[in-house]
Amino acid sequence: MSSILKQALKTATTTTGKCNSLPHIAISENICIRFKSTTSAQPIPALETSTESNAINRKQQHAKIAAATTSPASTLTDTFGRHHTYLRISLTERCNLRCKYCMPAEGVTLQPKNNLLTNDEIFYLARIFVEQGVRKIRLTGGEPTVRRDIVDIIAKLKDLPKLENVGITTNGLVLTRLLLPLQRAGLDAINISLDTLRPKRFEEITRRKGWERVIAGIDLAIQLGYKPKVNCVLMKNFNEDEICDFIEFTRDRDVDVRFIEYMPFMGNKWQTDKLLSFSETLKIIREKWPEFEALPNGPNDTSKAFKVPGYKGQVGFITSMTEHFCGSCNRLRLTADGNLKVCLFGNKEISLRDAIRSKCSEDDLVALISAAVNRKKKQHADHHQIPHYHSDNFISQKYTKTSTFAHLLSTNFQKFSQTRLFSSDTKQLTHVDGTGKASMVDVSEKPNTTRTAVARASIYVGSEVAQLIHSNNLKKGDVLSVSQLAGIIAAKKTSDLIPLCHNITISSVKVNAVLDLDNQMVTLEANVRCNGQTGVEMEALTAVSVAALTVYDMCKAVTHDMIIKDIHLVSKSGGQRGDFKRK
Repeated sequence: MSSILKQALKTATTTTGKCNSLPHIAISENICIRFKSTTSAQPIPALETSTESNAINRKQQHAKIAAATTSPASTLTDTFGRHHTYLRISLTERCNLRCKYCMPAEGVTLQPKNNLLTNDEIFYLARIFVEQGVRKIRLTGGEPTVRRDIVDIIAKLKDLPKLENVGITTNGLVLTRLLLPLQRAGLDAINISLDTLRPKRFEEITRRKGWERVIAGIDLAIQLGYKPKVNCVLMKNFNEDEICDFIEFTRDRDVDVRFIEYMPFMGNKWQTDKLLSFSETLKIIREKWPEFEALPNGPNDTSKAFKVPGYKGQVGFITSMTEHFCGSCNRLRLTADGNLKVCLFGNKEISLRDAIRSKCSEDDLVALISAAVNRKKKQHADHHQIPHYHSDNFISQKYTKTSTFAHLLSTNFQKFSQTRLFSSDTKQLTHVDGTGKASMVDVSEKPNTTRTAVARASIYVGSEVAQLIHSNNLKKGDVLSVSQLAGIIAAKKTSDLIPLCHNITISSVKVNAVLDLDNQMVTLEANVRCNGQTGVEMEALTAVSVAALTVYDMCKAVTHDMIIKDIHLVSKSGGQRGDFKRK
């Protein structure tokens, strides 16, 4: 048994005061620790009975709420029917390793602290996502354990009703010190990144020492009742000779070793020659273990599960490059600086941080999230298309994308009261008084009726911009999603923009932004509905106008040769003047 693990176990038993709370340990010549119990992951009892009681009551309360909850809303369901219940939150850009496939040796330039989400913003967004249907949160980085408040963060997340699982992905360097308090805080699952079982090679990969501490952390996790996932990025001509060693690692350890296909990106200079495919890896394993068998997989599993019969642990394959699992993807990602990524391999980002700091209402924030999810593509590019793809998910690249949403409407969002003018029975101008001065019409005597309006606009963007929008490679992010949200918000702010319009309570606003690649333009359509005393034509027209301006703003760094045109009312219904439909 390593001295590091002995010290960790000594600390654990001394701290809890209950040696029997740990599974029995047996020393083996071939392995540091061997399990002699089937204990599942359970929080270690604390010294204070009241704390233990509170934890039990909290879990019971959450279980009751979850049981009474109906199916999640459609906010997190995309156009392909994928409901997203899993959120990964990056807590930091910092890391205490310098893995070759992740960042350059000199490290990266970190963003100013005020660019990153505050704890309050993290908890606020986590609550919103959970209320919309997220049931699992995984904390990532950088390296999340460099956060001094990591234990408190996990404890607070565990207080969220309906949230069923909180996990962490870590390099494992400090697990022997932190895992016990993390478990007490409620940590449900742990992923540990380890690309080699050889200490010297560990230093080559990570450019740091610490292999022994990582192994001790894995063994401690097993002893505390976890079944840790050990993530190994396979690279040709580097660690492919350790594939069988990792399989052997599962003989006496109840771990899930997961081989991850190497992902080329800008930070590792697009080294596609290092990619070792799932089929190649499987062939190597079955040369030694012909009985290596597949296991059942869950509907949203990213890993293809396998096992050597008789071994305690199992093996998984994450085939992101050669056999994607996009069809069942239920994952969303929140970067440390508050950008929402709907796909690990995409560069579509929406800044939720900017939305929050621009005093965006919670309803508008949910609409922003929903629009981003609805823009998620059916699948990411395969490994043959990688050289044309630029990923900015990894910490080797500084997040510099910003959302037009933030500066487009930076004033406080107000609640909308139900008064507004529009029509009269005559064909005279309705917004002037008898002397010809501007005046607002009194609509107090008009009945409440259902009003609808549809408006359209288009913006010619040219060939180059159209291609950039199509591949989503514009620096400011996802043009169509941001313009769609800008249109929705503009519809609700119409009375602030058009002087003689009253505020109106809108029951529905839908804005569609569609790229017409052949004609090199973006077509925008707004559909607005309310139940009130005046129509919603102005809201629909304002929505498409601002949406078109947003497209222009996000693309003007490429060209100014864009034309906004054909802003018009398509149809309206309700009101004294009757219905209208453009022929």
